[in-house]
Amino acid sequence: MTTLRAQKKRQTRKSILEAAIKLFTEKGFEQTSIEELAKVAGIGKATIYGYFATKQEIYLAFCEEEMDYVFRHMDEEVDPQAPLLEQIVALSMAQFDFVTANREFGRLFCREIAFPRESMADKSRELDARYLARVMEIIQRAQQRGELHEDADPLLALANFHAFYLLVISGWYGGYFATREMVATMLRALCRQSLIGWGEGDPGEVPDREIMDQIKAPFANLHLAEVDSQEDQE
Repeated sequence: MTTLRAQKKRQTRKSILEAAIKLFTEKGFEQTSIEELAKVAGIGKATIYGYFATKQEIYLAFCEEEMDYVFRHMDEEVDPQAPLLEQIVALSMAQFDFVTANREFGRLFCREIAFPRESMADKSRELDARYLARVMEIIQRAQQRGELHEDADPLLALANFHAFYLLVISGWYGGYFATREMVATMLRALCRQSLIGWGEGDPGEVPDREIMDQIKAPFANLHLAEVDSQEDQE
């Protein structure tokens, strides 16, 4: 049973995040002070430090909420055995909906994804690992169902789909897409074409294996999401 104290803590945290969204949007991340956050949130400065040590932690809390929203949407609305294309589009559009709910804060969010600050790099990688592991699970299940070639590299597929998401959200902020429907349609077209493939002939020299292994090393744990194929047959 949720206690009154726990409810109050959740409400305070929510107030801080809402104040951060407002001020980061209006003034920018660097120009917003903790004192201003406290004033807009209607709490003391010391109270904010009881929840977040820095502004960077407040921003990362927004990232965690975005991830929780996306995972909850996938769990409640999307069949885990649905075609890979449907799952990738659903996941990416859930991200899009959350991030762009506040247009200017979403712009900051996307900028930090593409160019993370060094001060937030470690925590950002932790969040990335949690997100990427979930996407890797979707891709690996699809591969076990035969939707991807047996020798296809799931990590490269993951990078490919994530790049498409970044492209369409950049297009949204750049004014190339006027509606959500246009974003979803372009995303689906990109992912579908990727799954079909582009060429028929020899595409050229295979990338250097040693260098590719170095690139993949930080993501090795993502493969822990592999599912015993026998479970799918039962």
